[in-house]
Amino acid sequence: MGKLSLAAKVTHVPSMYLSELPGKHQGCREAAIEGHRIIGRRCRELGVDTLLVFDVHWLVNAGYHVNCNGQFSGVYTSNELPHFIKDMRYAYPGNPSLGHLIAESANARGVATRAHEIDSLELEYGTLVPMRYMNQDGHFKVVSMAGWCAWHKLEDSRRLGEAVLEAIGRSDSNVAVLASGSLSHRFNDNGSPEESIHSISREFFRQVDLRVVDLWRQGDWKTFCAMLPEYAHLCEGEGGMHDTAMLLGLLGWDAYDQPAEIVTEYFASSGTGQINAILPLPRQGAAQ
Repeated sequence: MGKLSLAAKVTHVPSMYLSELPGKHQGCREAAIEGHRIIGRRCRELGVDTLLVFDVHWLVNAGYHVNCNGQFSGVYTSNELPHFIKDMRYAYPGNPSLGHLIAESANARGVATRAHEIDSLELEYGTLVPMRYMNQDGHFKVVSMAGWCAWHKLEDSRRLGEAVLEAIGRSDSNVAVLASGSLSHRFNDNGSPEESIHSISREFFRQVDLRVVDLWRQGDWKTFCAMLPEYAHLCEGEGGMHDTAMLLGLLGWDAYDQPAEIVTEYFASSGTGQINAILPLPRQGAAQ
């Protein structure tokens, strides 16, 4: 029988990679990188063997999709921001059996989902950036799920999260689930000065984000779930915030009541709102 051991909402801003490189921005995202390292260490302490990522940088237009190759390796350059992430090498083992169980469980619930083992289906940086700091030695197996769901309903993503939990229980894996995406996600206008890499695009977005973080700290997920559709729309949540809906579906949706553990405090990056937060698992039976 498999086990869910950790759940988290994590940032994947490409300036984390830029932060490693010599130059004026070196060290600028050390807090975010350390947050990923903390989550990675926690996963090792919990005996996790697989990291499952809901990746809002993987765009899909129909159905839900799982990339569950047996092995991932390559050299990645972002086509969106090649001046931030260039020639980033990676190599991680996969977990095909878990990916197929997820698709099986989701389809049984009426949520159309496909699991893929295609060598040329590459990982996106919503997966690769967290893996760089949590899994640089390839200790964990990796499964990536599309989280930029362009024409999907948040309700369906909630149901997908429930199916993921069921699939984990049916597997032989010890799993950590990461919702990889931002809070507000309105980039700075084109032509903004370089130093705006550290600013929010609109004060409105910052204020709503901070209220959301307060709700998370309080464990008031009932209020957050009620506001999620409008929040995702009005604050231009990344990928429609389907990664967050999936994660909360996994945890019990508005019945979930655990206060979030903030491991990297809220910060602005290129206009967007970011955080690393561990969401403690529900109390036994609370989400059943």
